[in-house]
Order: sequence, then C-alpha cells, then structure tokens
Amino acid sequence: MTIEPNSVVTLTYKLHTVENGERTFVEEAGRDNPLDFLFGVGMMLPKFEENIAGLEAGDTTDFELAAEDAYGEINEQAIATLPIDMFKESGVPAVGQILPLQDNQGNQFRGKVTEVSPEVVVVDLNHPMAGQNLHFSIEVLSVREATADELAHGHSHGPDGSHHH
Repeated sequence: MTIEPNSVVTLTYKLHTVENGERTFVEEAGRDNPLDFLFGVGMMLPKFEENIAGLEAGDTTDFELAAEDAYGEINEQAIATLPIDMFKESGVPAVGQILPLQDNQGNQFRGKVTEVSPEVVVVDLNHPMAGQNLHFSIEVLSVREATADELAHGHSHGPDGSHHH
C-alpha cells in the first residue's frame, strides 16, 4: 500500500537542522521507537507529508524543508517582554529556561527565556525550530489503512491499530 490520506504510516527518521550547508543532528526515531501517525489529517508538517506521499513500506527518502515550509521564520512579534513582578511567587527564571505560559483565552504554550534584567524577563515564543531548515532521512516501515476508530479519533492507534487510550 502507498502512503495516501487516511493511511497509518510507521517510519524511522533522522532529523538535522541545516545552516550554511552544515547539518546538526537534532533527533531520531529508530526501529525500536518509530514514528507512527495518521497521514493527511494535519498531524505533520504539510511539506513533510508532501515529500512522503506515494511511498511504500521499505522505501527510503531524504529531503530538506526550508524554514518557511517547516516551523516558519522567526517572528520578532513573538518576543515578549514580561515585567519581573510576574515572577514574585515562582522566582525569576534563568536564561535558557523554558516557561509554560497561558494567554487570556486559556491557550497554553511555551516560551524560552532569552534575557533577564532587574525590570523584565524577555521570552521568545517562536517554535524552537523556527528559522531553521530541516533535513529528514526517512525509512518507511509500514503503511496500512486506518481503522474506523482511528479515523473517528483523528490519530493512529499504533502500528497495528490496537493501541487504545
């Protein structure tokens, strides 16, 4: 079976960021812990799916996604300056610390502390991989039709469709 919408894909990958032609290893999903997902329902980056569409079990591929096709360019508007008073109870965070945050609508997200002064804490709300080109090396382990439950739930229930939540 080929990878197409509403199929469950199990694959291994190695992910590198690419800057000036140099690759830096980020993470991998090997055979012992492969990535398993429902294809075509918005779980993965659209250009990632575009690059693996039509592949079959046993196929391998390598491709690079430009930053704008991955997690976007760095958005300077996503840099927040928070008053130091916000951290009276929790303590002032360190530069590099990841903060769990919530907006007025209850949406949760994370921000990375980039600067701390006596008056403010500066937090970068961009995705950690924003502004970076990504290189994927992929091996497709299996492709199968999604079960009715998986389609109803909008996600895979594992390589064989039997993992429940």
